[in-house]
Amino acid sequence: MKKFILPLLLLSGAAFSQSKLRPQIDQQADAVESKVIEWRRDFHKYPELGNQEFRTAKIIEDHLRSLGMEVTENVAVTGVVGVLKGGKPGPMVALRADMDALPVTERNDLPFKSVNTAVYNGQETGVMHACGHDSHVAILMGAAEVLAGMKDQLEGSVKFIFQPAEEGVYDVDIAGAELMVQEGVMEDVDAIFGLHIWAQIEAGKIGYRSGPALAAVDNLSITVHGTQAHGASPWSGVDPIVTSAQIVTGLQTILSRSVNVTENPAVVTVGAIHGGIRQNIIPEKVEMIGTIRTFGDEQQALVHKRITEIATNIAESAGAKADVEIGKLYPSTVNDPELTAQMLPSIQSAAGTENVIAMPPVTGAEDFSFFQREKPGFFIFLGGMKKGGDPLTTPSHHTPDFYLDESGFKLGVKALSYFVVDYMGMK
Repeated sequence: MKKFILPLLLLSGAAFSQSKLRPQIDQQADAVESKVIEWRRDFHKYPELGNQEFRTAKIIEDHLRSLGMEVTENVAVTGVVGVLKGGKPGPMVALRADMDALPVTERNDLPFKSVNTAVYNGQETGVMHACGHDSHVAILMGAAEVLAGMKDQLEGSVKFIFQPAEEGVYDVDIAGAELMVQEGVMEDVDAIFGLHIWAQIEAGKIGYRSGPALAAVDNLSITVHGTQAHGASPWSGVDPIVTSAQIVTGLQTILSRSVNVTENPAVVTVGAIHGGIRQNIIPEKVEMIGTIRTFGDEQQALVHKRITEIATNIAESAGAKADVEIGKLYPSTVNDPELTAQMLPSIQSAAGTENVIAMPPVTGAEDFSFFQREKPGFFIFLGGMKKGGDPLTTPSHHTPDFYLDESGFKLGVKALSYFVVDYMGMK
């Protein structure tokens, strides 16, 4: 406990030399709130899929330029980066928002209901901001306006990163944050901060977690090769369906017998299984696909190793053969423990200590993790559920009924702005 309290005590003095800017931030956040809501509604009505955020990017570019920033367009395809130079020397603090929507057809009856459609994976679909990225963009635009209004007082510079394709892109191998990192966005950054609106936390509250906060996500593909036979004489072949069933069951022992669940959870899910075409034919092969969620590199390596061992050995014991392919997508989102302890007072001041919640690990994934692999980062969860709502019945992210309470957006503007001035004050 002492190790945790000490950094917080140190922040109460000279470390927050810029805390005098907080009242000004509060005042400006109040003034910009209606703009943030208006921007968000516009983005919600006209959502765009990953690497197609052309309209969204143009609005962001125009806004940042109107604030006097240096703006770089077409970063990682459609991304936008703006740099606000403060009046005094100091660190470069980055703030990030993701811009893309999802191939989901909205069911909400809203005046600003999504009107866009697209072709995704060869299918016509509605497009919806079903994960709240519209709010992330609007909140960061609001923070940009607030901080630009006090740039002469800032002891450092701010990099505003508007990132495309957080949800990935169907037909390319690399997108979003990973591509931005490859293009050098993080090279001059000292620390990075971001937020995700969260439909299962009340508006006006903030959730956080030190260390691994969101899971690494990997794609799993297993093909089981058997020997085709007549269904009436299964002994004349090797049944890949029975073998696959045993593999699916065997994979669950990874979580119950191989992973130390007292440290971090893990998930191995088989989401689809395909094999055969007729009732009385044992097929030649079965294909399975799924998802893997882990926390930390060591746990990820262990789970990958056990998946391969279990699948190949079960198949071999049945006289079959299993080909296992694991594609790494996003690493675990890990909040730097020291930075988290240092910045916790910032969100407690912005929201009120009673409204800041320490959260368990979230098995969803976020490519903010690529930024954190370059420099220390802190990623928080901003409440978006209506006051008094039930998190168990409130529609979750990535669903057609996903809905946000806009009253919490102003807190997001404040939190991001506090991060900037407080971090600068510590350096």
